[in-house]
Amino acid sequence: MNNDTGIMTSIRSGIWHDNPGLVQLLGLCPLLAVTTSFVNGLGLGIATLLVLSCSNVLVSATRRFIRPEIRIPMYVLIISSLVTCIEMIFLAWFPDLGRSLGIFIPLIVTNCAIVARAEVFASRNPVGASLLDGISMGSGFALLLMAIGAFRELIGQGTIMSRLDMLFGGEPSSGIVIVDGGFLLAILPPGAFIALGLFVAGKNALDRRRQQINRPLSSNTLR
Repeated sequence: MNNDTGIMTSIRSGIWHDNPGLVQLLGLCPLLAVTTSFVNGLGLGIATLLVLSCSNVLVSATRRFIRPEIRIPMYVLIISSLVTCIEMIFLAWFPDLGRSLGIFIPLIVTNCAIVARAEVFASRNPVGASLLDGISMGSGFALLLMAIGAFRELIGQGTIMSRLDMLFGGEPSSGIVIVDGGFLLAILPPGAFIALGLFVAGKNALDRRRQQINRPLSSNTLR
């Protein structure tokens, strides 16, 4: 029972309470640059999730053999090796999506969220806990990428889930057309900052609302 509670706590932490993009504000370069559509966010989210999970496992498994003086270069070496493998997979099996994401797949190496989890968590915890941390944090980052991508695509182009063929194959798809046309600013660089600001503000508002609801319940319990 306690193990299940720990797993749920870790998942909630990665997706909501300590989300790398919403709370820690890490990895903003790919987050802001790539999320012009849902499929781009999904593709980079999957790549980041895989790299984060595997790097956490490898760092945790080798932490006793890595000297403290060279730990950061070793983390970067592990992460860059994984990113190279992921990039080759994308270019081999998902070439259109790989070209769409472009340089932002290799730039996963510089994602502060991945190095931070390796240093803060994986280097100090066993393999199982590190894998769970990588999955939860990676899932939180991926969900944010997909949410912002869907939001910007809807506002900017009036569609949802267009070009999913780049990931799943088949004929080019225009997705679900909600409206004819859209607001171009949403898919331009300023739109990325506006969208992220709205998501951060929305999370903070929900957290404050939850605290206000829980506070009277706690007061009544004490009475």
